[in-house]
Amino acid sequence: MVSFCRQNLVQLNTKRSGSSLQKQLAEQTPVYAKKCVGGWLLICSGLAAGTIVAGGLTRLTKSGLSMVDWHLFKEFPPLNQKAWETEFEKYKQFPEFKMSNFAMDLEEFKKIWWMEYIHRSLGRTIGVVFAIPAAYFWYRKWLVPGMKKRTLILGALLVGQGLLGWYMVKSGLEEETAKKYNDPRVSHYRLAAHLGTGFLFYSILFYNGLKHTLNPILIAMTPQMKRLRRLAYVSKGLIFLTAVSGAFVAGLDAGLIYNTYPLMGDNLVPGDVLAEKPVWRNFFENPTTTQFDHRLLGHLVLASVIMTWIASRKVHLSSRQRMASNALLAAAFFQVGLGISTLLLEVPKSLAATHQAGALGLLSTAFWLAHDLKVVKYAPK
Repeated sequence: MVSFCRQNLVQLNTKRSGSSLQKQLAEQTPVYAKKCVGGWLLICSGLAAGTIVAGGLTRLTKSGLSMVDWHLFKEFPPLNQKAWETEFEKYKQFPEFKMSNFAMDLEEFKKIWWMEYIHRSLGRTIGVVFAIPAAYFWYRKWLVPGMKKRTLILGALLVGQGLLGWYMVKSGLEEETAKKYNDPRVSHYRLAAHLGTGFLFYSILFYNGLKHTLNPILIAMTPQMKRLRRLAYVSKGLIFLTAVSGAFVAGLDAGLIYNTYPLMGDNLVPGDVLAEKPVWRNFFENPTTTQFDHRLLGHLVLASVIMTWIASRKVHLSSRQRMASNALLAAAFFQVGLGISTLLLEVPKSLAATHQAGALGLLSTAFWLAHDLKVVKYAPK
């Protein structure tokens, strides 16, 4: 990507000479630099999205606890049979093998090990793709002051993601956690923190990528437009909150109970929704309550998106803004349909993974619409 940018700047040099060349470069380089930075941010956001989806598959295939060591630079695949046997012996010392996979052979172990290794490798790939261009763009002064601050925040989030990932896995390797749930699993609190940070990292990358690559749309501000913007921002926040709530559902295997819709069993509100004491624990540790909350939030998202779409019909929008509004509505219905199907079919791996990917798609369209509506404040009334 950097070489592509430099090549185009060189081509621009060959077409101009003298003072006119300097003037042209002064005018063109910042614009072109902005597009290059935007492309870099969008590439990083794509890798982040892929890593989130791979993480979901890792959890669904119960592969996340197969690698019992964590080294930033020294994790490589076993190169021979003896190395694989050594790795397998390490795995046998921990609760997942003892309690759940005691009948697993080496070939089965290799499958889950590779899944986790791919997930970790994707995380490291993002680190390289993010850090090297960031340093280059900073050196070339292609990052505006606000983007410099956001780049530092993104770097901190990326490092934090790696540490949170290991902190999460570590909880699944502990005997105390396995005994608490009578099942080897990671802490659902740490899972939610890891997923939430991943979604935040992706969101900042994607939104700033849009800011750098999409030209502003100038439309006069009106009361109807202000209302549309508020609804779009509310939808965006609800989508993010619903995605994070999904981590509690996944961490507690709450999708495997009450596999009916629209009722939960025979009731809209199941009787054990507040069974835990104190009451606050139900919202984080009661599988029934976490599923109920996730359903409720999903309905709120759909209602908010429908209201946003209806509001968009009452204002004059550009074709791109109209497309973003329609895409958000379609993505919301698709995601709700995926969620209901995943629940009714008792969480098949393919549907569950698609549902998580759908959350990213829905959030992305919400950011797209929010971006295209934000710039209208610069337009004359």
